[in-house]
Formats: sequence, C-alpha cells, structure tokens
Amino acid sequence: MKATRFLTSLFLALLAGVLSADPVSGWLNWRGPLQTGMSLETGLPEKWELGGANDLWTYDVIGGGTPVIADGRLYAFGFYGEKGEDVQETLLCLDAVTGKKIWEARYSDYISDVVYNRYGIGAPVVDGETGNVYLQFSNGHCVGYTRDGEKLWEHSMMEELGRLTFPNGRTGAPSVSENLVIFHCVTANWGTTGPAQDRFYAYDKISGELVWASSPGTRPVDSAFCDPVFGELEGRRVFYAGTGCGNVVCVNARTGEPVWRFALSLGGVASNVLLYGKDKLIAIHGNENVESSNQGRLVCLNIPTKYPEGEKPVVLGKESEAWRNDEYSAFTSSPTLVGNRVYQTIATGSLLCADADTGKTLWSEKLGPDQLHASPLAGDGKLYVPMHNGEFYILKPSDKGAEHLGATDLKTVCLGQPAIWAGKVYVMTKNGLHCFGKKDGKYVGADPLPTPAPGEITELQIVPTEFTLSAGQSQEFKVYGLDKNGVRVKQIEDVKWETFIPPTAMVKATVDATFEGNTIKAGPNAKLSAGAFKGTASGLSATTRGRVVAGVGYAEDFESIALAMKNPEGEDVNFPPLPWLGARIKWYVLERDSSKVITNRLDNILFQRTMNFFGGAEMKDYTVEADVMTDGNRRTMSTVGLVNQRYLITLVGNAQILEVSSNHERVKESVKFAIKPNTWYRLKTAVESKADGSGVVRAKAWPRELAEPDAWTIEVPVRRVHPNGAPAVFAFSPQALKRVYIDNLKVLPSK
Repeated sequence: MKATRFLTSLFLALLAGVLSADPVSGWLNWRGPLQTGMSLETGLPEKWELGGANDLWTYDVIGGGTPVIADGRLYAFGFYGEKGEDVQETLLCLDAVTGKKIWEARYSDYISDVVYNRYGIGAPVVDGETGNVYLQFSNGHCVGYTRDGEKLWEHSMMEELGRLTFPNGRTGAPSVSENLVIFHCVTANWGTTGPAQDRFYAYDKISGELVWASSPGTRPVDSAFCDPVFGELEGRRVFYAGTGCGNVVCVNARTGEPVWRFALSLGGVASNVLLYGKDKLIAIHGNENVESSNQGRLVCLNIPTKYPEGEKPVVLGKESEAWRNDEYSAFTSSPTLVGNRVYQTIATGSLLCADADTGKTLWSEKLGPDQLHASPLAGDGKLYVPMHNGEFYILKPSDKGAEHLGATDLKTVCLGQPAIWAGKVYVMTKNGLHCFGKKDGKYVGADPLPTPAPGEITELQIVPTEFTLSAGQSQEFKVYGLDKNGVRVKQIEDVKWETFIPPTAMVKATVDATFEGNTIKAGPNAKLSAGAFKGTASGLSATTRGRVVAGVGYAEDFESIALAMKNPEGEDVNFPPLPWLGARIKWYVLERDSSKVITNRLDNILFQRTMNFFGGAEMKDYTVEADVMTDGNRRTMSTVGLVNQRYLITLVGNAQILEVSSNHERVKESVKFAIKPNTWYRLKTAVESKADGSGVVRAKAWPRELAEPDAWTIEVPVRRVHPNGAPAVFAFSPQALKRVYIDNLKVLPSK
C-alpha cells in the first residue's frame, strides 16, 4: 500500500474513532471465545422448528460459513445470485436481534478458479479492541471495514502477492491478534517466495500495511484455509494451524517466525486444531497418513513448552504424539472441545466423542450419510450439529452417548459451524441465514489473551515488510523496536538505509528507487526492478524487500536478457524479469524465430495453467498487447492470453476462438477465430469504464505480419466493470503438452 493510501486509511480510522473506541464483546471469530467451538452461555434453546415459536428470523443470503457477532451487530460472509454477473459476494452487517440490514459491501469475483457457486465459504473476524471487521473473499481480495461500514483498506492478494485460487472456493477466516490481522493462503510470489507455498500474511489492522509474511511449512498439495489458534509460549504470542502441505505448525504471531512443524498428513490439513491445556494440541485430517496408506486420523501432540533456540522451525517427529485414533477422518469439519471431551463429525456422517486425555472413542452416533465441512457447536450442555444433507440436530451428550433433543430439516446444504450470541443460535445455509432462540439474552465471553508490558529493544521490525511501487510513486516506512517477546516498544525515526543483497541470493538484484529519510521514492523513469533494503538503528538491523512494477508505457521484448542457463531439454534459457509475480518457476526466456521470447515451462503439471502479473493492482484505463503463439498441431494446441483490468483475453487454440472472461462462470463470451499452431498473432485488448459503473471489454487479434485491423474482433459489455486491475500474461497447456510463446509486450494508455 502506498503512502497516500495509508494516509487515507488513517484519516478514516480517526474519523470513525476506531483508534480510541471502547472494547467490544461477542462471538468475534468463528470458533468462539475459547477458540474451541464452545459457548459459555446457559439457557440455550433445546428445540428449533422452522417457522416455530423460537424461529426469530431468516435473512435471504446464501453462504457456507459462520457469522460473527459484536455488540449486537452480526457480520456474515455470503453471496447473492446464481449465475452470470448477478453473482456477488458480500460482507453483510445485520442487527443481530432483528435481522435487519445495517450495511453491506458487495464484491464481484475476478479471474479466479472458483466453480459451481462455491462462494461465501468462510467467515469474517471482528477486532475486540476497535470493532473493525475483516474478511478474505474467495479470490483472495482482503478488506478491512469499520463497524459502521467505512472501508479502511483493501488488498488484492492475487495481484500483489501471487495468491493462488482453487475451484472449491474455501477461504477460511482471518484472525486478529493484538495489532495484526492475519490471512492464510497459498501464494507464488517473487524471488525467494516465488515457489508456491502455504503462507500466513499479517497486516496492521488499522493501516493495512504488511507487517510480516511467514512460510512455516513445505510444498503445498492442497489449498490452505485453516485458521490460527493462539496461545502463549514463554511470553511470546504464538499460533497453531494446519497447512496445505499436510503439517501442523507453530508460528510467532508477533514476528511471523516459524517455531516448529509436525507432518500429520500427505494431504492438506484443513480442520482447525485444538489447544488442550498448555502442552497438548489436538488435530484431525481426512487424507492419507504419513507412514501408512489408511486415511484420516485424530492425533494429540505433546507440544514444546519452551521457545526453541537456534535454527527454526524445529521438526517434531512421531515421538511427539501423545496418542492417535485412526477411527476419525474429517476433511474440513473441526473438532469441538468441552472440558476433556472432543466432539467431531467425521466423513461417514457420524458424530464421535473422544477422551482428550487418552484419545479413546467413548461413543459414536450416526447422523447422516456423510459429512464434509460443518463443525459441531457446543453450549449449555448441548451440541448443535448441522449435517451436509441439511439435517440440523440438537443433542445432549454424556459419556455414554447423545440424547436427541430436537432435529430440523433445513432442506439444503449446510457447510458452516453455527454461532451463539445472547441466547440465540445463528446458522448459515444455502437458503438463508437463520436465527433461533431467545429474543432477550446476555452474551457471556472470555477474557482476551494478555499483552505483556514491553521490555528492552532486542530487534527491529520494518513495516511494510514488502512493498510495490510504480514509477513516480513513494512508500513511507515505519521502524519499530521489539523486545525479546516481539512486543513493540517504540517507533524509531533515525534509521540508516542501504541496499541489501543476501549472500545466498542467486540474483544480485537492486530496486531502482532511493531513500529520503524513511521514505523510498521511485523516479518518474524508474525501471522494472526488485530487491531488498536493510534498515539499521542502534546497532540493530532488519530488512524489507520490494519491487518497481510495470505501469503505462512499459515495453518488454526480452532481448536484453542473456540466455546464460540450460533447461532440462538442453536449450539456452534464462528467467523472466524478477518483479513478475511467480514467473520464474513457470516461464523461460529463450530464442524462437530469431527473437528472444518467453515460453511456459512444462516440467511441472501443477503449472499447466498459469497467470503471472507484472503491474500494479491499482492500474486502470490501459491497453495491453503482445505477439502470441501456441505450439502444437491441428489436434492439440494450448491457450495463450493477456489479462487487462481483471479480464482474461485468450486465443483458445483447441476451440478456435478469441475469448473474454473474468471468472468463467460469471463473464465469458467468445467469437470464432482461426488459430494455426506455430503462427504468430498480435493480441490487443482494452477496457472502457463508464460513469455509471458499466463498461466494455474489447479485444482484437490478427496475424502478426498483417496490418492491424481497425475494428475490434470482440466487444463485451459488462454491467459492473472491474474498476482497476494489474496486467498479466496467461498460458494453459492441457496435460502440460504444448507450449505457448509471448513477445513484444506493451502496456499503453487507452485512447
């Protein structure tokens, strides 16, 4: 986020009074006040009949997650519409007692892989200090709002950090810890973070500046949306979470330092973990186990009670297991903890109860044919259990089994855990957000984790830890002194800045920008570049890294890139420009037809489809064009294209079309276009935004050796045009068989 955007956000924060607001209370995160799926309230309902006496209200919104409630305001993540441009995700604010809408913020999807309306599967989070609310939408668009609906900041993690999207659309929920809001996702960024990995990103909850990024796991095999569970470790605030690489990890919540990891599964660990006491952690998964071919396991770990010294993360082994139970298999349903009892719905549709001290299964109750996502909720000696088929159960558990108090058929899929606030239970479904219980009730919560008084400064923290500039832009940095526990002591003004090149860096790169005080500036003619800077004060140092990215006027023919490497095929190659997001593991520069061009790498089938951004997310009103070509033959060709302002424009070789899309199920139109393999075409596209919020996406293509045609080949009107977005290159090589090639890339002002 640039300096001007920070000042705007700070003004909004001050205007809304969020810097000095009274603390708020309520069901602030989807797992509740204890982070265990348990409410502390009593007098909760034993029965629920749709349309019955305690059925208080239903709001017409679709979702698959959990609402959160703060001081009588309910915030929900959902979506509207079923097809085309009518589909929009929403951050919705309702009166928690009456169900009346107070405000909402709607967002359209863009260039994601989400299919079959798998939207709204996650939850917002509320900051207990300010009342601000935060959410990550399905495509990785992250936002912060005040309690009254004023936008504080937003980030397109796809365009800024190379966040990957997945067809299932599941995003989990952000988490708030002290001054930070933490998001979890898989990214393929640049430089050392270019390879795809499961990562956590912590932003300043007021300014939206990136404070730290953490990569605690290994190579991911699945999407990542497990939420952090917070605890204390020798004065450090830490969190525990499952990852898309099959690990359970511990991370320093104040600094992002990975502390330890444990390999639990060969697939992703999507269910939330449980912190049991100070030295036990309970986790579940539904994939193949690490050392055996059977699927699924409930495990309790003896976790470190001392913050480890030396190299981290520490890798925990099988000796760390306190117990294991192979009867349990769950993919995204999370366990619920009540005392020393663990309640878990498993994939086969049963509810199981385990002893948290021994792992022994005490009983099993068959409730449905299967269960994929929804987690049981506990409160007042009862369990509220939604099942995938829409059956909703209220049960009274004991050590011998579960007494059925009531059951309701919701007539639709239910994917999310319910929430409890002031005597009311809230359930999000595919046919609405429901509220039942008592009209009058009092919320009972828990005290937040304490923040210790700061000690002596032992390290520095530079904010933002990563930045992006276009030519002519600037970025102000804040440097904080932290004590040994990562607590901020004070802000430091007198900082010495210098270029930093890590000794192990394969590319000795620097940023084409200079410091004036604590502000870095890219000149009006700054070149595309990337690198790191070191800030030093009082003998302590820290680093930040950043990029100067493309803007209007950018041109790249790749001729200046020396072909100094050999790829596995023996060709002379090199990498694309370093500031391109995620491009170095997906593209090569090589020579084709007596010219240097880029081609997509086919050595990893995971990257048979790739989209790589090279400009700023705030860009708009530009034209992007390039020479493009697909390898292949009459039967098999690939797809090559460009992204302009969050619209994908492609030449689809196998279909012989020129296509314009955003999400393929939202905006997708095409015209016939004859495409020959191994033939160069010029592809050009522009997006027009109109004053009423509508727009037109235009594209044209022609054989490169011919003159540019006057008319656009395709023009697609859209009712809600994306107002901005970064340019990118695109390739899709089915089964990683045939390459695409791109050359003479230009970003020009639109006429």
